[in-house]
Amino acid sequence: MAEAMVAARPAAPGAAGTALLEVRGLEAWYGESHVLHGVDLEVRQGEVVTLLGRNGVGKTTTLRSIMSLVGRRAGSIRFEGREIIHDRSDRIARAGIAYCPEERGIFASLNVTENLMLPPVVQDGGLDLDTIYALFPNLKERAGSQGTKLSGGEQQMLAIARILRTGAKLLLLDEPTEGLAPVIVQQIGRTIREIKARGFTVLLVEQNFRFAQTVADRHYVMEHGRVVDMVPNDQMTASLDRLHQYLGV
Repeated sequence: MAEAMVAARPAAPGAAGTALLEVRGLEAWYGESHVLHGVDLEVRQGEVVTLLGRNGVGKTTTLRSIMSLVGRRAGSIRFEGREIIHDRSDRIARAGIAYCPEERGIFASLNVTENLMLPPVVQDGGLDLDTIYALFPNLKERAGSQGTKLSGGEQQMLAIARILRTGAKLLLLDEPTEGLAPVIVQQIGRTIREIKARGFTVLLVEQNFRFAQTVADRHYVMEHGRVVDMVPNDQMTASLDRLHQYLGV
């Protein structure tokens, strides 16, 4: 498969391992509801990082806050060294951050190719349509099918594929394996590893830490709107007792 694809996105000179995203003291509200209480995390260029935690601890709100999709936020969010806490979501997207929500947002009346071509290209470095179809052969087979005719797994692949076109450097993926059959979960895992190999950076919300262990470099654990732990992937096995306590599994 790799032979059919274009070369990976080159890293900027001297940028390998540098912080692409830095979140410090992030607070967020939905109306009067105070959801995030000082989230601290960073994602380095070329990493896949997961946010782990039970339902309702603030994982999705963290992604939405990065994209300025909450009622109010405070603290610091720096992307490529620039403060974006006061930016609108459209400016954040143009800066090179793309969000794939849990509900996927597939347009039912459009076919696969039309859905793929809908988001604007914001920067150089995105994947072209041929490369996307090489990465997602199922989508190529369904190119003319409407969104309503796709399975849940195909819709998830389409949602991820769509943001790969845009040229975004940082991909925010919210629960990409939720409700999918094990064989599709494995395919999503292969896709995440492939896009990482191409130089994309991923911040991934996930509840299944066993899946997360197959794709990620580091894992932040959230409780009650805060990050309470960080586990490097090579220490996951040794940290299972801690993770069981956090995640209740």
